[in-house]
Amino acid sequence: MNILKEWVHLYTYETVAKFINKRPGEEKFGEKVHFINGIDSLKNHPASYVLVGIPEDIGVRANYGKAGTSHAWSSALKAILNIQATKFTRPESVILLGEINCDKQLIQASEIVDSEPHSKEELGNLVIQIDHKVENLVQFIVAAGKIPILIGGGHNNSFGNLSGSAQALGKKINCINFDAHTDFRSLEHRHSGNGFSYAYDKGYLGNYFIFGLHRNYTSQEIFKRMKETYPEVKYAFFEDIQINNKTTFEQALIAAENYCCNTDFGIEIDMDAIENMGSSAMTSSGFSMTQTRQFLSYFSKHPHLCYIHICEGSPQAEVFPNAVAKAIAYLITDFISK
Repeated sequence: MNILKEWVHLYTYETVAKFINKRPGEEKFGEKVHFINGIDSLKNHPASYVLVGIPEDIGVRANYGKAGTSHAWSSALKAILNIQATKFTRPESVILLGEINCDKQLIQASEIVDSEPHSKEELGNLVIQIDHKVENLVQFIVAAGKIPILIGGGHNNSFGNLSGSAQALGKKINCINFDAHTDFRSLEHRHSGNGFSYAYDKGYLGNYFIFGLHRNYTSQEIFKRMKETYPEVKYAFFEDIQINNKTTFEQALIAAENYCCNTDFGIEIDMDAIENMGSSAMTSSGFSMTQTRQFLSYFSKHPHLCYIHICEGSPQAEVFPNAVAKAIAYLITDFISK
């Protein structure tokens, strides 16, 4: 556990108190959420959920994307701390653990020049270091009987979520990915576009369902590989749900549920899939924020759900002020308010 203590910046009430906007006659989420003195006390704590930030954007950069996802956690934290604490938002069900310490990797990444010949491989090596931290923390949380809620960073962190959960439970983990992309690219250097393919290759990922896949951003090679080599991968096209009316949103939910939810599974929400949401690859055509909330609310009720990850949000790219922060806060409370 000493290594985990080095890798995780544990929060106390004093850490976040300066971000809470107190008001007479009101109690804020940040005033009622739980904190712990040491990570070893997780197992015996009565709260069900463990909230953790992953402030990094190295995986996005390694995937030729735009930096910015490292700021999603700090932005979202301020929003979640300041929602109202009521019987409906249920702050008493949450432990605000803190954040994974990515400082060393971020400093090293800042010294890498993207135009250099091997820059992406160098960034990929740093992603592997973060993989290890995420994997070990998630494994510890899931083994303690809690459900981790992981916020921020690139979709590269799906690997650590899946590998950590699988090792804690001793079996493969199914996953439903609310995403415009497969993130099932080839097994080259580690980056935000191949977290799922690496998890599959290492034996951590079982059935995999991509909810809302965009045709325009999925190569023929990936379609071919999924069909010929990875029969466990299924998907529902965004265009079939929202454009061509070949299936309904509700039917796609049921298809994903039937494929993944009969055993332990995780939920990944890539904010790239939300229309006009600030993200690493913002889209002008995607699901609405309301539909995203409906998606998460639907699956949050399943007893086999073992983690949730909300990623790729980038406040720097948002169209409306605080859009990313408020969106993540809504999703967190939708998840815990069953």
